[in-house]
Amino acid sequence: MEKKTRFPSPTLKASVPWNAGKMVGAKRALKEKHVWAIRFWLGSEQRVRDRALFDLALDSKLRDCDLVSLRIGDIVTSGQVRHRAMVVQQKTRRPVQFEITETTRESVRMWLEHRGGGLNEYVFPSRLSAKAHLSTRQYARLLDQWVQAVGLIPGEYGTHSLRRTKVAMIYKRTGNIRAVQILLGHSKLDSTVRYLGVDVEDALALSEATDL
Repeated sequence: MEKKTRFPSPTLKASVPWNAGKMVGAKRALKEKHVWAIRFWLGSEQRVRDRALFDLALDSKLRDCDLVSLRIGDIVTSGQVRHRAMVVQQKTRRPVQFEITETTRESVRMWLEHRGGGLNEYVFPSRLSAKAHLSTRQYARLLDQWVQAVGLIPGEYGTHSLRRTKVAMIYKRTGNIRAVQILLGHSKLDSTVRYLGVDVEDALALSEATDL
């Protein structure tokens, strides 16, 4: 009787989670002291473009893809940086308005004077091609440099940190989540609640601060 040859069973390798060794979850919003520390560092390093990018990211509260694809005509009219601007978000196709504060108008003005260009050109062009804009990957790399320069851990912050920073401050000061929803361009309030990480403790803290 012919013996059957037995082959050893293949050893199953333990699957390694995609996020092994990585910091995951919502990225932290910057605190006000961090904002001014980064501004000071960018100024001392004479990084005019980066200072404009940083300030505009904070004011606009735009996703990275919308921020880097801004065109000069989106934020400039009659040779002046607008006080308010509106763009259509790529993700939702919904328009969203944002303010451009005096601090940001000044840093953007300085960058555009250095950069030049027409209204249809990108505010932050790629260094590889004048016809392309700064990539979201390069924007993320720049952010890592900024936060590391002021003693923060890059892995704890991302481009969404700048989108969240101003609205987190607004919510903490006012408790007006509807205003935050409008500023972020969210269609559903639930999305804003999740985005801010609002929980029972936040609600109770706001209630305790109201003395009748």
